[in-house]
Amino acid sequence: MLFNSVDFAIFFPIVFVLYWLLSRNLTSRNILILVASYLFYGWWDYRFLSLIIISSLVDFVVGKMIYKAESKKNKKLLLCISLIINLGFLFYFKYTNFFIDSFINAFALFGKELNITALNIILPVGISFYTFQTLSYTIDIYRNQLKPTNDALSFFSFVAFFPQLVAGPIERASHLLPQFYVKHKFNYNNVKTGFLLIGFGLFKKMVIADRAAIVVNQVFNNPELYSGVEVVLATILFAFQIYCDFSAYSDIAIGAARTMGFDLMKNFDSPYFSKSITEFWRRWHISLSTWFRDYVYIPLGGSKKGKYKTYANLFIVFVVSGLWHGAAATFLIWGAIHGFIIVLEKATNKERKKIYNKIGLLSNKFSGKLFFSMITFSIVCFAWIFFRAPSFDTAMTLIKSIPTNNFIIFFTDDLYKLGLDRYQLVILTLAIITLLMLEIINRRKNLVVFLKNQLFVFRWMVYLSIIFIIIVFGVYGDNDTSQFIYFQF
Repeated sequence: MLFNSVDFAIFFPIVFVLYWLLSRNLTSRNILILVASYLFYGWWDYRFLSLIIISSLVDFVVGKMIYKAESKKNKKLLLCISLIINLGFLFYFKYTNFFIDSFINAFALFGKELNITALNIILPVGISFYTFQTLSYTIDIYRNQLKPTNDALSFFSFVAFFPQLVAGPIERASHLLPQFYVKHKFNYNNVKTGFLLIGFGLFKKMVIADRAAIVVNQVFNNPELYSGVEVVLATILFAFQIYCDFSAYSDIAIGAARTMGFDLMKNFDSPYFSKSITEFWRRWHISLSTWFRDYVYIPLGGSKKGKYKTYANLFIVFVVSGLWHGAAATFLIWGAIHGFIIVLEKATNKERKKIYNKIGLLSNKFSGKLFFSMITFSIVCFAWIFFRAPSFDTAMTLIKSIPTNNFIIFFTDDLYKLGLDRYQLVILTLAIITLLMLEIINRRKNLVVFLKNQLFVFRWMVYLSIIFIIIVFGVYGDNDTSQFIYFQF
């Protein structure tokens, strides 16, 4: 079930009303959440509900057994059971065909053709997200950082919690699970800010992301037809498409959860204003980057075993992150680019600061912030080419065509071949500028608090304007009403 669908527009108000009617009875409330979550997920394909149930059951039982186990050996054995089952599902559905194709290509290099075909495997929506969420539970128990729960209903509801089930944020049990043990009191401010976040998320998804998708799909699916500024424009629009698409999901998830009294972690923090790739990853998909830090980078040794080992660990984490996003060489390259730049930033940190000081390019000045933000955004956009391209050859075709100059497109009817006319392109540009301005203001002064302190008439003018824009330019505008990008991961 999509957040931007009529189905969800009917589903969520019903769940919201029933939730608060049952809120005094904790058991009834959690039963409602679990049933609603399974209905939400099963709306896509009920057959894959079994995977969520199995993962939940395995980690609920294994978590209790790890806590009771007396020897370190038995604890490790039990943790391995959880890892094998959960990662086994993930690898089968997500990576089987990748390794089959790699195996075939490896033999083809030596002139040997294998008569093997890829399997017809459907990737379950959100499997990477709920797998990481349940794994963090058992790993934290193994590390003695968390005690297992005896409340099966709360645990199953925690794993399947519908607002963030499919595309995060990836929550830790230590933060979200205890919220299923307490009765939440109806809070008007939480409900109001929650629906405001939902509205803002729908604006980003339906007005910006889905409109940008038209140009992006046109160029990336037909790379031989485009060059120069067309490729640059499509790449920049993809940067905003994926950000608005993914952060919109997080906004709606956080907002929906907040209306029911739940607090989900922040997943994005204006990442395109970052002044380095290191800072970018502190602001982009925060729940995933912190997950990799805690469960991959630190177990590898983190920064405790010398600088070269630290560089290797950082690079490995980003290559693994690339593989997590998709079973393709393009995702590995995307992860490797980010890993390489972060290692380079860390290795040259002192030297770069000295150079910047000498030439007067300080990061705390406006000129410095603008310069470093533009450089960082350019690197991120270049890496996005590999992320979005359907193949390595497509990515290279697009990159090679960038030096070609064809700025005349903006003054001729050739603009139509990008899929959007000038009117729609202006709407998209204004929407992106509005988004960036709102993020700048929000970093200086919380917009929710700001609106809260305004007159009733002004607040409702803002609310009604958001609804109007979503309906006119989102529901009835020229856009590609596709599912959220991160559903495929």
